[in-house]
Amino acid sequence: MKMIIGLGNPGKQYEMTRHNVGFHVIDELAKQMDAPAMQLKFNGAYTIIHRPEGKVLLVKPLTYMNLSGECVAPLMDYYDIHPDEIVVIYDDLDLAPGKLRLRQKGSAGGHNGMKSLIAHLGTDTFNRIRIGVGRPTGGMKVSDYVLSSFSKEEQPLLDEMVKKSASACLDWLKSPFLDVMNHYNKA
Repeated sequence: MKMIIGLGNPGKQYEMTRHNVGFHVIDELAKQMDAPAMQLKFNGAYTIIHRPEGKVLLVKPLTYMNLSGECVAPLMDYYDIHPDEIVVIYDDLDLAPGKLRLRQKGSAGGHNGMKSLIAHLGTDTFNRIRIGVGRPTGGMKVSDYVLSSFSKEEQPLLDEMVKKSASACLDWLKSPFLDVMNHYNKA
């Protein structure tokens, strides 16, 4: 079984914010894979899809970003999923809007959702897809920026990155993450 986790915040007020790009990818994957309805358990929303490559668990932690590990770690324990069988999708301030980077390990880079995951999983070695949201300008606080919506100019870039991230996840179901990473990081 493989697990794909999209980070974000629950609630209508956060739905279209930069911090919720991970949720958007999970929604896109659920649509593309014709997933069953999400279940609410383990402080998250998740569904299981049966595919020729094996079972896939799509997860949206509902703990709010900063506590994402409180949802993911119990799900991994319950389904006996190893850290190398997950991919985490999240927003990244250090990448420009429209940029995508895949990694197999690394620090949280200041991202509180990743800090929570690393703390709860006890490792920083797990697959991840970073979606660029850029940095705030004009003195805007980072917290206000990540909880703001994309501009009309940025929206097409977001849509493209959501589809590209979903494609990378689907490719990972058939190929080693390193191969997928090398392919998508070239672009």
